[in-house]
Amino acid sequence: MHNSDDAGFEPTVAISTITSDGAASDDVDELATAPVAHETPETSTNRTIALLQAARAWLNQDPDPETQAQLRVLINAVDDGDTTALSNLHSRFDTRLAFGTAGLRGEISAGPNRMNRVLVSQTAAGLATYLRRRAASGVTPSVVIGYDGRKNSQVFATDTAAIMAGAGVRAILLPRLLPTPVLAFAVRHLDASCGVMVTASHNPAIDNGYKVYLGGANNGAQIVSPDDLAISTEILRVAADEHVLHLPRGSYETAEEDVVHAYIAATAGIAHTPRAQVNAVYTAMHGVGWDTTRRVLEKAGFDLPTLVDAQIAPDAAFPTVAFPNPEEPGALDLAYESAREVGAELIIANDPDADRLAVAIPDLSSASGYRRLSGNEVGAILGWRAAAMAPAHDPDALPAIDAGTLACSIVSSPALHAVADAYGLRFTETLTGFKWVSRVPNLVYGYEEALGYLVNPDTVRDKDGISAAVALLSLVSDLKSEGTTLAGYLDSFSEKFGHFASGQISVRVSELSTIALVMTRLRESPPTHVGRIRVDEIDDFRWGLGDLPPSDVLRIRLTDGSRVMMRPSGTEPKLKVYIDTRCPVGTLVERRSAAQAALDELDRGMRALIA
Repeated sequence: MHNSDDAGFEPTVAISTITSDGAASDDVDELATAPVAHETPETSTNRTIALLQAARAWLNQDPDPETQAQLRVLINAVDDGDTTALSNLHSRFDTRLAFGTAGLRGEISAGPNRMNRVLVSQTAAGLATYLRRRAASGVTPSVVIGYDGRKNSQVFATDTAAIMAGAGVRAILLPRLLPTPVLAFAVRHLDASCGVMVTASHNPAIDNGYKVYLGGANNGAQIVSPDDLAISTEILRVAADEHVLHLPRGSYETAEEDVVHAYIAATAGIAHTPRAQVNAVYTAMHGVGWDTTRRVLEKAGFDLPTLVDAQIAPDAAFPTVAFPNPEEPGALDLAYESAREVGAELIIANDPDADRLAVAIPDLSSASGYRRLSGNEVGAILGWRAAAMAPAHDPDALPAIDAGTLACSIVSSPALHAVADAYGLRFTETLTGFKWVSRVPNLVYGYEEALGYLVNPDTVRDKDGISAAVALLSLVSDLKSEGTTLAGYLDSFSEKFGHFASGQISVRVSELSTIALVMTRLRESPPTHVGRIRVDEIDDFRWGLGDLPPSDVLRIRLTDGSRVMMRPSGTEPKLKVYIDTRCPVGTLVERRSAAQAALDELDRGMRALIA
């Protein structure tokens, strides 16, 4: 399975630790693999016959000449006794790309465990049935469909529109390739029952995906359970009973540019007239963000940034980066180069579908001259901005019923909680994924550490890298007019709320069962210390905790106020560990030093515990 909880794609690194200063280090620490079961020759032959039957049935309904040819070559090779081709075919047909709360995401290729026109058509037909069944009597459900610049995105989108229309759903296709936030906005703006965005966000070039949003009472947020299960049931029924080439297709609408203009106006409106212009550099990471971002910045009154020309136009091959993810080492190298040439005060980067934002600031201690801020750092300062702009409440009293709420995922920094307390606002933690953050009642601002920020919940109910860029530019503009910088603002944050440091460990395994074994071991034999720091309490989310639904997560609270979170990755066979420390006393230098020392100790301790 190559599905995603939309917490971000990661490279195939065994362990990756990101410290609070944005530095990354890689090490190898693979865990033991489970034994492989053996089959008798007769069983193996029967499996191969069944596999070839399934592959030929799939081939007979595949409308794509490229994947047809690919599958035909594999089938012929298996017929000729090629064991490598047999293994390849098994990987495509032994399981199916699962539809979940993150929709679909996987490699573009032939077979049910890949992204292709057959799978997308089955998904569209199943989703159409779901929408019809939940629609009120006499009401025609509607769907708005968007797509980015990845390979096959437009094809998958038009297939979806035609099949939806053929199934009796009013289908509206966005006028051209556009960022994911525009689609999320369009669901509410057009009062659609549903939204579909064809994108794999910042996954590798070989991938594509399918995100689903719901309108009505869901306010245009991504699907959550039990809707994902209900949709999946309908998709599987279509896959079992229907032939893709026989699915009825109908005429769909194409939205006018008005929906894009409305998004631009609403997004530009979150910033006041700039008090000072900012010398910035921008990269779209070969994605679709620039055209919409440019129009938003112009409308908001900002000077346009210097562009990283090699990365500004949509390019499905992502030729200048190993992974089109601004979090990855090397992804911002060209942006640093451009920033040095113009002496930029700020670097802003969107991922390929522009729902995430990366930020870098000048740093003379760095070889590149710039330092990328962590998602927690950006999340905290945008949260401080949001809290300062919210209606005032007494921080010494319990938050009022009408007080706004700041929200973040459970693996994001506790810094946002400190901000909420200081401003008399409510604070809510959610499970990982913006599908949860965006659903928090009375939301003022939300974020997750994987570069996702929601600064305008009245407009979009999903992370939005364009509106976050506008909010950040507005903040930097104000700071510049006051004679300070974003680095100075981060120092002020540490002085007001305490200094927070965050780190992350990712352990890749060869078998998913290994992760379960590690989690079980820690549950059955809970540690008394992590490194030299004593454990105070361990929270197990397995059966739900507080208002949070069940999740395979452990939270370790330490006596010094630090926190460690552990969970399996939703995108890859990895165990992920998130470490957060805080020091609220002493000088700024002392606070930084103490928080970092605790972070280093917990990092060493957790590596020993999960080895």
